[in-house]
Amino acid sequence: MPDPTLELVLRGEHIALDALLKASGLAPSGGTARQWIVAGEVEVDGVVETRKTAKIRAGQVVCVHASGGQRVRVSAPG
Repeated sequence: MPDPTLELVLRGEHIALDALLKASGLAPSGGTARQWIVAGEVEVDGVVETRKTAKIRAGQVVCVHASGGQRVRVSAPG
């Protein structure tokens, strides 16, 4: 079975959590991303994160329960 984890390459040092969900295609809109975060549907490195603009950096893994447990691994540019 293939690894369902998506890869997102940063353009800078970090990305806001709500922007990451939208940029990765998991959330259809920024509003949906923010709703999922506030509802406790999103984990960063295994811990529920409810701050919409939490800074996500290279090496972190985001799991979205609202999208069936889809995971996004964040990596550094280059």
